[in-house]
Amino acid sequence: MSETSYDLIVIGSGPGGYVAAIRAAQLGMKVACVEMRATLGGTCLNVGCIPSKALLVSSEKYAEAMHGLAAHGVRVGTVGFDLAAMMGHKDKVVKDNTAGIEYLFKKNKIDWLKGKGAIAAAGQVTVTGVDGVKTYAAKNILIATGSESMPLPGVTVDEKRIVTSTGALALASVPKTMVIIGGGVIGLELGSVYQRLGAQVTVVEFLDRILPTMDGEISKTMQKVLSKQGMQFKLGSKVTSAVNDGAQVSLVVEPAAGGAAEKVQAEIVLLAIGRRPFTEGLGLEKVGVKLDERKRVAVDHKFQTNVPGIYAIGDVIVGPMLAHKAEDEGVVCAEIMAGQSGHINYDAIPGVVYTWPEAASVGKTEEELKKAGVQYKTGKFPFSANGRARAMNETEGFVKILADAATDKVLGAHIVGADAGTIIAELAMAIEFGASSEDVARTCHAHPTLNECVKEAALAVDNRPIHI
Repeated sequence: MSETSYDLIVIGSGPGGYVAAIRAAQLGMKVACVEMRATLGGTCLNVGCIPSKALLVSSEKYAEAMHGLAAHGVRVGTVGFDLAAMMGHKDKVVKDNTAGIEYLFKKNKIDWLKGKGAIAAAGQVTVTGVDGVKTYAAKNILIATGSESMPLPGVTVDEKRIVTSTGALALASVPKTMVIIGGGVIGLELGSVYQRLGAQVTVVEFLDRILPTMDGEISKTMQKVLSKQGMQFKLGSKVTSAVNDGAQVSLVVEPAAGGAAEKVQAEIVLLAIGRRPFTEGLGLEKVGVKLDERKRVAVDHKFQTNVPGIYAIGDVIVGPMLAHKAEDEGVVCAEIMAGQSGHINYDAIPGVVYTWPEAASVGKTEEELKKAGVQYKTGKFPFSANGRARAMNETEGFVKILADAATDKVLGAHIVGADAGTIIAELAMAIEFGASSEDVARTCHAHPTLNECVKEAALAVDNRPIHI
């Protein structure tokens, strides 16, 4: 046993883990964080949210120069792109962000235990690193190991031609053709990057719509928008095999409901059917930590497992696999360990698709409200009727607010449009504070802003919008 003991050892330094470590340190705990990567930040900062957004922004700027600036009277001449420079920008963004986490660890006196962590017993964590195996004592252990890409039978990932999001973030050239297996957020975002840069992108989705967890109207609108941009879709379809012959990939695609198969070929295939919790190799079975049928760690409302002193947050537990959800759980979990109270309103956690235009949602969808038998009112307002959106030449999309028919309490909000991921924040706050649509409508919004669409949608719940 190492002489070093801690109040808390966090396994995993992704958004949930590093935020929990910092908050625990702020609360006076002696904290260590185990990370097996060469850099801190987990999937999100290294091969997920941050690098993908860097490439999305770079490709958006290229697309704007190609197709959007002329409408503003800006002449740019011949437009081209340098993929290596884009990747270089992406790598710098990742480096700066991961270095920032390392700085925060030093600032808060958090020890980084480098290596692969496992739980030897309640109160004991082993770290296997370059110097062998070391054991550390901890009053509390927090599992924050995140998730990994979901595999698909018949599709063998090589991260060269058949890639996950990790490989897609580091392609050496833009493929002429790309097939994306899965019509969720990751596939659509990375597909947008390469579609803008010249690839013909085809999305194969098992279900009958893309973005299946979002509001149905959002899904339909986003498919129309992305189709207009050149993306193609094969819905209600499944990939049963993908073979890399060195020059391209041959896929067999079948109707999900059964029927004749077809062959599809592509230079690059991106497997993006979802992610699964990363719980293997942690010693959870040995210690007796209960997992559910999907290998997620079972926790109570205080994020504690069935083994006292062992907690879990983020992608390894039930709930949406979102970095900000993990961050909030990390903060609350650390505060509970310190004897404070805390809770998370899971109805107030927004989700965003960073295509362009963006899509964003918070709270309940119409489908969920109908299934639950909740009576609701709807207010909608299009970006095409907003002065700032017209000035920006970004008139695609709408804001939709769902409010309880009896109490007027905001139950959900759904946006397609420019900066939807930023605009959704005020509606997340409205849900968090139990606001009514009238509360939102009577809040003064600056003019001219895109956020005025939110005010107008709230007015529309009561059938009194001003500008339509």
